[in-house]
Amino acid sequence: MVRVGIETLVEQGMGVVEGNRIGLITNPSGVDSDLVPTIDTLYRHDDVELARLFAPEHGIRGNEQAGVKVAASTDDPTGLPIKSLYGDDRRLEPESVDDLDSVIYDMQDIGCRFYTLVYTLAYAIEGSGAADTPLVVLDRPNPIAPLGVAGNRIDPEYNSAVGDRRLPITHGMTVGELAHYLNGEFDLGGDLHVVELDGWTRDTWYDDLELAWVPPSPNMPTLDTATIYPGTCLFEGTTFSEGRGTTKPFELIGAPWVDADEWAAALNDLAIDGAAFRPAYFTPMFSKHERRDLEGVQVHIMNRDRLSPIEVGVKMLLTAFQLYPDADWIRSNGSYFIDKLAGGPTLRTTIDEVGVSTSVNEVYAELEDQWTEEGATFEALYDEYALY
Repeated sequence: MVRVGIETLVEQGMGVVEGNRIGLITNPSGVDSDLVPTIDTLYRHDDVELARLFAPEHGIRGNEQAGVKVAASTDDPTGLPIKSLYGDDRRLEPESVDDLDSVIYDMQDIGCRFYTLVYTLAYAIEGSGAADTPLVVLDRPNPIAPLGVAGNRIDPEYNSAVGDRRLPITHGMTVGELAHYLNGEFDLGGDLHVVELDGWTRDTWYDDLELAWVPPSPNMPTLDTATIYPGTCLFEGTTFSEGRGTTKPFELIGAPWVDADEWAAALNDLAIDGAAFRPAYFTPMFSKHERRDLEGVQVHIMNRDRLSPIEVGVKMLLTAFQLYPDADWIRSNGSYFIDKLAGGPTLRTTIDEVGVSTSVNEVYAELEDQWTEEGATFEALYDEYALY
């Protein structure tokens, strides 16, 4: 039985925040093992005064879709003011916390550098530090920790809201460890305190922890989604649907020009360890190709202990661009979104140069060798920042 940070904090009699007037950065994933929201726990507790809420992407209650600006508002259940961290400015402004004794951060990360909550955390450390206000991170498990560190470290030239801080694609850290890494490696100046997990080990998948999965964002409904996301999220940088607007985001991938049987057969012929592909037919209700009938594949996780989601995603991209000349990259203001996700242009230029008869497995092996070396430089930081 694992106890998450909010439970440890309560057991400590509120510890470092006892008697404090506090702000809280959270979303629906901020709950204890009985599914009581951290908002409610702190709002009702006699030893702290919860004075303000801060909303990340998707909002305090998780009802906003990806990319939608979150407005400042009032939380109906508590009457507390909500300050947006996903509006015109996504930073935690020092003046929004300088009347507080401390700020608490409690949200579930999913262990992947594409996830915007990673950068909400970085901005929270930076903004609270500038205001000389302590930041208390309530730790939570990395749900895909057994996947370890994988993928390239992002080239700083391609930093964005979906990739920054020299992170590999999967970083293997808990949110508390990630906070220490961000604060220590980038001199963010935070007065940082991490309330640790109790009973967690790094080789454990989330669904083995006797904790309910609460989606940290609308398109992260299950642990399977989080497990495959580090690979199939790369399709966000293409004209393919990545399954947003369906019940299986990041598991369903398709487009109007795909032949479902053909693509599934090509992928299954690659014999990717731990994964299988089924011809799929779906109609996204929003996002890319909204309300169009699409063909594609559904990725099925057959053995997660042998799975590399990055291998799945990259090999899917390679076959998609080999088979379908209508496939293309999304461009905005002269730049490629895939380069922000992939941490640089290497993946895109490699795929563009691959011929129809080129071995997908050989191309991936070359990329994997390069990325493994980069990931190893990040793994070397574990001894400094690991808490478990």
